[in-house]
Amino acid sequence: MEVNVLAFDKDGWAVDPKITVARRPNLAHGRMTTVSGIIVHQTGASTASSTLNSYLQDGANGAHFLIDKNGDIYQTGSVFWRQWHVGKLKPRCMLEKRCTPVEVKNFTHMTYAEINTYEMKKAVPDRYPANDDSIGIELVGAPTGTGPNQGYETVTAEQNASLAWLVKELTEKFGVPMTEVFRHPAVSRKNEHEAESARW
Repeated sequence: MEVNVLAFDKDGWAVDPKITVARRPNLAHGRMTTVSGIIVHQTGASTASSTLNSYLQDGANGAHFLIDKNGDIYQTGSVFWRQWHVGKLKPRCMLEKRCTPVEVKNFTHMTYAEINTYEMKKAVPDRYPANDDSIGIELVGAPTGTGPNQGYETVTAEQNASLAWLVKELTEKFGVPMTEVFRHPAVSRKNEHEAESARW
């Protein structure tokens, strides 16, 4: 029995009635040739339109897909584009307790930028997926407080249903194991509450 997997055209745009293509060229920061993982984010904004508008700004940062609170999915970046959505990587071996003693010692003296440079010399799964090789999915959701570690709106059931479908389709399309799908704060130094109610 043939299984239908999410299709993309020659330029990396989805061909599926569940996805609305909303091209945002300012999100492109070079070509992405490999997909090693998926990173799930929350926008920090209360509406899809505010995020879509922000993606039109010069030098915009954003993800490849945006899921509205009602579950509508927008593709804002080609899957062939590298996009700035991850930030500086955390040391994966440290969090998974498999660093060498030398690495543990070195990390204590490194800046975040130096750790990121060190990690980027590795390949997934020895490091986390990064801007160079991951697809980003944003869920519309505003902060619920103030300060650097405020909470976020709870992801809606409709968003989670669309997220689960999209993650399934993307992992099958690009051969990404589910172990390489992460919430943003798992891989980078971001607000720990971002997308914590996301389920896939």
